[in-house]
Amino acid sequence: MRADNDSVGMVERLGDRINCMHLRATRRDEMGNFNEADHLDGDVDMFGVMQALVKEQEKRKSENREDYRLPFRPDHGHRMLDDLNPNKKTNPGYTAIGRLRGLAELRGLELGIRRNLGV
Repeated sequence: MRADNDSVGMVERLGDRINCMHLRATRRDEMGNFNEADHLDGDVDMFGVMQALVKEQEKRKSENREDYRLPFRPDHGHRMLDDLNPNKKTNPGYTAIGRLRGLAELRGLELGIRRNLGV
């Protein structure tokens, strides 16, 4: 993700075109290089992105799509627990337990935003 990207603004402007979100966070160094970061601890304003996604979802629900859920998935979970087993074969960045952690963090963030907005 480039430092000048406005992720929240992109969701707000292009929300009606979004059908699925692949959420990831990175952390950039002073030279612009990046590494994967925890979903809630990177350079991406994940709170702002999720809040804009929740608002878009509620907008769609008000357009007579009452059961609508905007799907999202976490990306690049960090290796933890059984993912650290040296005999377990996984693709780099796509570990099972680490991605479940990322999903739990993002769902918790979504729930907190929904309760705060009263939706």
